[in-house]
Amino acid sequence: MLIEPEDLPANNYSLLARLEHDQIVPFIRAYLQKRTMYAIGYYLINILNLIAIAYLFFTNYGAANFSMEKGFSYLAYGIAIAFTLVPLHEYIHVLAYRSQGAANTSYDAQIKKFIFMAIADRFVANKKEFTIVALAPFVLITGTLIIALFIAGLYGQFLVLGILFTHTACCSGDFGLMSFFEYNKRKKPVTYDDVVNKVSYFYGENV
Repeated sequence: MLIEPEDLPANNYSLLARLEHDQIVPFIRAYLQKRTMYAIGYYLINILNLIAIAYLFFTNYGAANFSMEKGFSYLAYGIAIAFTLVPLHEYIHVLAYRSQGAANTSYDAQIKKFIFMAIADRFVANKKEFTIVALAPFVLITGTLIIALFIAGLYGQFLVLGILFTHTACCSGDFGLMSFFEYNKRKKPVTYDDVVNKVSYFYGENV
């Protein structure tokens, strides 16, 4: 949006939520518990990933050329590899922010809490813009992994499913924030980050 944060109140917006970055976990947890399409979709996708893993084990169990131990090993490798995708995930967020017009982008991390964030300082994003930013890594990485799933051999599929399951689970923050937007859609929310104070603000139209 072509608007400065300080101009929001004069344009009929009022504060909906103030999110300290070190408090993002309870915020996300709260909105993943709401009955929004993003919260429901998040849990359904995770369940589908688990079903796919179970199906792959079930359909190959007892086959002469299949080792359960090797299957679990490749699944574990995939889970480990998924964590190496964090920098790529956040970089895609930054590229998405820039594609929407954000100029001052950066990263934040709380290693002990395993929280990583892409931030666009003072860039006011509406729901359409923020949807692109929030879901770009999930769509791009998941799409690539699904293609790989159909190309890979048997144990490669376990590897890919391990990555897919773990990466999807780690997208909880993205889906939680989208759930906030959906839950408050009547107020047409917008958001911006304050890098200096490590806070994100959410405003909504006065209705």
